[in-house]
Amino acid sequence: MRASSLSFRGAVLCVIAGMAWGLQMAISDDHSAFPAHAHLNLVGWVSLFLIGIYYRLHPALERARSAHLQVWSWLVGTVVMAIGVGLVHTGTEAGEPLAAAGSLMVFVSMLLFAWLVFRSERAGEASRPAVAPAE
Repeated sequence: MRASSLSFRGAVLCVIAGMAWGLQMAISDDHSAFPAHAHLNLVGWVSLFLIGIYYRLHPALERARSAHLQVWSWLVGTVVMAIGVGLVHTGTEAGEPLAAAGSLMVFVSMLLFAWLVFRSERAGEASRPAVAPAE
């Protein structure tokens, strides 16, 4: 599976979970976990979908193990972080280590993504002509 496809599928699963969580909060009239819901939607849905777009636009990265590692670590980190933040905001302080671990995992995943982006863009500059051809 390509990294972009994995990103898109993971993002869609995150937004479905985030929307279901939002509906549950609305139905129960208990919005105490809204920060976790927001993290899941922003980090899981929006960011992961944008990461997928980047991978789709850079086919050389699509099947790279490092890209797959980046997407999987992002997904796992996002889920762990959202659960931890949800536990903390609903009164379970034992969720703090989960929130911290998930946040660190997402941060490391972003560092890996940044490295892939900079490496890819540098390689792309070397293969592009200095002056665009005239039409």
